[in-house]
Amino acid sequence: MGVDYYNILKVNRNATDDDLKKSYRRLAMKWHPDKNPTTKKEAEAKFKQISEAYEVLSDPQKRATYDQYGEEGLKDMPPPGSSSSNGFPNGFNPRDAEDIFAEFFGSSPFGFGASGAGRSMRFQSDGGGMFGGFGTSDNIFRTYSDGSGATLPKKPPPIESKLPCSLEELYNGSTRKMKISRTVVDANGRLSQESEILTIDVKPGWKKGTKITFPDKGNEQLNQLPADLVFVIDEKPHNLYTRDGNDLIMNHRVSLAEALGGTTVNLTTLNGRNLSVPVTDIVSPGYELTISREGMPITREPGNRGDLRVKFEVKFPTKLTPEQRAALRRALGG
Repeated sequence: MGVDYYNILKVNRNATDDDLKKSYRRLAMKWHPDKNPTTKKEAEAKFKQISEAYEVLSDPQKRATYDQYGEEGLKDMPPPGSSSSNGFPNGFNPRDAEDIFAEFFGSSPFGFGASGAGRSMRFQSDGGGMFGGFGTSDNIFRTYSDGSGATLPKKPPPIESKLPCSLEELYNGSTRKMKISRTVVDANGRLSQESEILTIDVKPGWKKGTKITFPDKGNEQLNQLPADLVFVIDEKPHNLYTRDGNDLIMNHRVSLAEALGGTTVNLTTLNGRNLSVPVTDIVSPGYELTISREGMPITREPGNRGDLRVKFEVKFPTKLTPEQRAALRRALGG
């Protein structure tokens, strides 16, 4: 089975020239080897594939040949300006990839072929913006070469937004759908609005502060990489439980008679089970009952849970009759 250039460029077979340019622009930025220093070999192979795919599909003659005969049909087509019998894409090389990249982003903005010596980091603050209703400071960083070479495209910091979740959602897990609107750069370099629905699978036991990142889903600007979009889990207040790490805490009020004579705690868990827990100890002020493994799920330990801690408050009577006082003295031996 030959190479599927449509799949590599992530377009369908009816893709227009604008579709091809938009997809190439996004993928080339993502997979440029200088943007992936820790996985450079993989990125180089990906970057070359993306460039090959664009070179074929953006040329009407090559595209027609490819559609009819597949990759094998292209091997009979020599590279432009060459009389060599080496067929396309066998003659394709990294320099071709650089040329294509430069057509979109200017004169080799990543300093292709340079040693990288003298590069350093600095911070720059651009004007703020809004994305899908979320604010961003747009403090960005970029790499530059001392006195020579063009700067790298800028990558703004992640755009963060809170994702409020109920304790029930964090206990049981849930699927959230978030509709976002963002600015994108089209194939002609114009800014336009684009909407998309993102799916977030909230895992049982996730805590406040857990971050879910959607790479490159922020606003796009010319000659600037899109920001990442980050949702940060927040916990909504619950009317019965509060959370302490993996434990749940519940406050329970009892009368003095219940505190001394015994009582039962009836409660409904966050997944809808009814629990009835007898209390046989004498409940003194500050007494706490621990119910094992009835707390929050522990994300890294599937099947395990924290504890439920019931904190008691004893309601003392405001007054007693002489008969009640006497009865208490007799019962308590006072």
